[in-house]
Amino acid sequence: MELLTKCPLFKGIDYETICQLLDKIPYQLKTYEKDHMIAQSGDECRSLMIVLKGSVKGEMIDYSGKAIKIEDIEPPKPLAIAFLFGENNTCPVNIVANNSVEILHLPKKSVVALMQLNTTVLNNFMNIISSKTQFLSDKIRFLSFQTIRGKIAHYLLQLSGPVDGEIILSKSQEELANMFGVTRPSLGRALRELHNEGIIEAKGKSVKIKKREALIKQLKK
Repeated sequence: MELLTKCPLFKGIDYETICQLLDKIPYQLKTYEKDHMIAQSGDECRSLMIVLKGSVKGEMIDYSGKAIKIEDIEPPKPLAIAFLFGENNTCPVNIVANNSVEILHLPKKSVVALMQLNTTVLNNFMNIISSKTQFLSDKIRFLSFQTIRGKIAHYLLQLSGPVDGEIILSKSQEELANMFGVTRPSLGRALRELHNEGIIEAKGKSVKIKKREALIKQLKK
């Protein structure tokens, strides 16, 4: 539980104070095995979940039945925190265990009580929601690109910022393919096309943008 001092919800609060707060509210600790469906898209969010051990992934299922990974969540991050309150407080994605995980469940009433007991928790909660909303907005915009080349262009332009230079990809082609919702061979083919056309220079995980304007044009196709 000491890991909670690194959780965004408890940022700036020492371990002793966290323990005192938890002593005043109901909560549960639950464990899940690899590939267990922790929450399904459309399920009501009745509690705030915080990953304490292992990792989970959020994924969406497209109309063809293919799973598109949205993100991996490592300890001690909260899950679906932006959907805990509101009229349509349902989980937006499937949450699946990547391995053996332990999760702290804080019922909705407990979260409200925490915010009433400690203003730092309240401020942290509001900051997390704002950041998560911005992330989801960026993700929706990214998924709106119809072509693989458009997805690659958007990803590289985000990583590079306004200045061209060497970009070291932190993800493998397999991970990028899952994130883009495409097959690995299709992603590799699109990268080779952009490389052969001189728009980018790709060598392993190193990528250089050679023709920024040409890359930007990929977003409009």
